[in-house]
Amino acid sequence: MLLSDQWVLVTGGARGLGAAITRALVREGAGVIVNYRKSETLAHALREELGERVLPLQADITDTAAVARLFEEAQAQTGQAIVSVVNNALADFQFDGDGRPSIDSIDWPRFQQQLDGSLKGALNTMQAAAAGMRSRGFGRIVNVGTNLFQNPVVPYHDYTAAKAALLSLTRTAAHDLGPDGITVNMVSGGLLRTTDASAATPEFVFDLIANSTPLRRVTTPEEFADAVLFFLSPWARAVTGQNLIVDGGLVKG
Repeated sequence: MLLSDQWVLVTGGARGLGAAITRALVREGAGVIVNYRKSETLAHALREELGERVLPLQADITDTAAVARLFEEAQAQTGQAIVSVVNNALADFQFDGDGRPSIDSIDWPRFQQQLDGSLKGALNTMQAAAAGMRSRGFGRIVNVGTNLFQNPVVPYHDYTAAKAALLSLTRTAAHDLGPDGITVNMVSGGLLRTTDASAATPEFVFDLIANSTPLRRVTTPEEFADAVLFFLSPWARAVTGQNLIVDGGLVKG
């Protein structure tokens, strides 16, 4: 299915990386359901900026019933089942190496918060989308991950553990849903210049990472967004269960 024929749900689609993904999708002719939890003003600003191909809808993706209502409302307003999902929403988090808790002091609620946001949120959207995807014989799920499993240059224990669990779910879900024409993939970035989450990162860290990449620069949200579009496009129709690292070549495989 062409991007221009799709309505794509982007969780956390109103700000930061999510907004970059929203803009990239609209640029290619797709419609975007911009899910937000608290960023109502930003979501409606994107609607004003990008036009009627943006549909802002509020839901806390960790709430299973709220996600079910989100899909019902999206289908009612677009006239079609939602068969493309980008699980981008991030539980409240700041990439601040100096402020992160160490393994000696981190408490379980931090892990639970990240697991709820990354893993439970993605599971909720997958389950809510599955029936509509099966009815069309087509589905595209893209989960947003991180390169920190391969390169824990800053050990954000809670965030990285949750994203590692999401990679596992990506691969098991790809196996389960593949016979129904549904692909499930992950796009993993490193530090992005710049999002709300990376705003607390010191400039010298950006410079250090840039100098460690073959491209000698830090990946932008816009560059990351283009990789997400690949997995939603017809060119990726035979690709599933994969984790594509988009970080300027910093991490190999």
